[in-house]
Amino acid sequence: MNKLELWERYKKYLCVAENLGLQLDISRMMFDEDFLERMSGPIAEALEAMDRLEKGAIANIDEHRMVGHYWLRAPELAPTPEIKVDIEQTIASVKAFAADVHRGTISPERGDGFYVLLLIGIGGSTLGPQFVADALGNPDDPMIIRFIDNTDPDGIDRVLGELDEALAQTLTVVTSKSGRTIETRNAMLEVEHAYRQAGLSFPKHAVAITCEGTPLHKKATEEKWLGTFPMWDWIGGRTSVTSAVGLLPAALQGIDIDALLAGARDCDAVTRSRDWRQNPAALLALMWYCAGDGRGTRDMVILPYCDRLALFGKYLQQLVMESLGKKLDREGQVVHQGFTVYGNKGSTDQHAYMQQLTDGPDNFFVTFVDVRRKRNGQSIPVEEDVTTADYLTGFRLGTRAALTESGRKSVTITLDELDPRALGVLIALFERAVSLYAELINVNAYHQPGVEAGKKAAGQLLNLQHKILGHLRANLGSTFTIDEIALGVNAPGDIESVRDVVEHIQAHDDHAVTCTSVGDPPESRYGMQGMNNVPESRAGDVPPGAQA
Repeated sequence: MNKLELWERYKKYLCVAENLGLQLDISRMMFDEDFLERMSGPIAEALEAMDRLEKGAIANIDEHRMVGHYWLRAPELAPTPEIKVDIEQTIASVKAFAADVHRGTISPERGDGFYVLLLIGIGGSTLGPQFVADALGNPDDPMIIRFIDNTDPDGIDRVLGELDEALAQTLTVVTSKSGRTIETRNAMLEVEHAYRQAGLSFPKHAVAITCEGTPLHKKATEEKWLGTFPMWDWIGGRTSVTSAVGLLPAALQGIDIDALLAGARDCDAVTRSRDWRQNPAALLALMWYCAGDGRGTRDMVILPYCDRLALFGKYLQQLVMESLGKKLDREGQVVHQGFTVYGNKGSTDQHAYMQQLTDGPDNFFVTFVDVRRKRNGQSIPVEEDVTTADYLTGFRLGTRAALTESGRKSVTITLDELDPRALGVLIALFERAVSLYAELINVNAYHQPGVEAGKKAAGQLLNLQHKILGHLRANLGSTFTIDEIALGVNAPGDIESVRDVVEHIQAHDDHAVTCTSVGDPPESRYGMQGMNNVPESRAGDVPPGAQA
């Protein structure tokens, strides 16, 4: 296709949402001329399903729950007056709490104010807040924000080591919808211990975001934490960034959450349009369908040409892959749907894997994200009449042209600028595209049985660890091979798991397990020589019902 033909396609298929400050160029997805007409019926049905969803239809069939993240930015659309009031009161409470922290009305046990925010969570409880914080944060923000989003002890130590003396002025927010999320519970206990070691009261520095009545909610209430903010069963973690989950840390960081919510609300309104040719979310969903033949046969490479959007790909991995990666469709037929999302930022990724994108397997499509205004103020020239921003644009356009010449598909999203409202627009655009695409491929975007299966398997391995430790304690001073331990805990059929668990516990000082190597690893012998070095258990710190 020559450049004139590409220009004609661009004019024909460009979607301009002027009031959103957004443009969507789908012309280089190279779909057939009649593709959109063929898909007019399915996308119309998907938009009708979205309308039912927003009116309160049951979407999460596993838990018989509505899905209402759209109400968070338009409470007047909530299906009941109670939900509307809950949303409005929560937003008001978030603003009031952040203002009190900034004024020093809410202050730490020692010192005159909080200036560090530590957010503990995992998955949707941190991916959205991390994305927003990185995209909109500035050096003059009233609070520095740090995250603990795993149960990796080294990762926890790194964050706590960075805080060091600042722990006394650190406000810790613990986010868990169920209040039982193991990774979050573990990190909370580690951080709680760090406060105690520093002679500080954790409750006087802690805030919880969780559903009412959960173990975390009960712990925060009984211990009189500084505050608790609600999650609701009709909000999924991956779509919670415009709830208190994302709004509280953003407000504490100093971000304009009203503008963020307004952008999401305005995008929701535009993408409800039944004129799907002017609906960027509908067109985006159709391009995903086109790229992967409705089967997810191509990965999505996300390439934002903006450093502030470097975490966008990480955020989208959960939103897209957890929502769409499904074994079964709604009729229970095996379909193995979904597509992989990866990417960092341009032009960095041009130096990382552009060679493969240009010349390797044609198993992807690229989503370029451009921010038209790249700097407030004037730039210095790095060459005559050329600035750093000019180069960034040149690299993006050059990469797009190279991909087109190689027959590779791409779509370009352009934002006028990147501010809280624009970020709200971008978040809502992809939330709605995910929902619409799920309708097109007939899967439920709002349950995640695969995630639950992983949690169940982890629990089984921890139970195996308890049995192994019990066996070794009952035989202090004796040593055993992996085969002998497996027999001792009645798990001869799961000997590889026994090996993995034993090697793990022996590599740490926590359980006083020793290893005598006599050659090949299968012949190594393991045992417990005594209990004197076992650290004091923190089991008493675990909130009721939070155990694995």
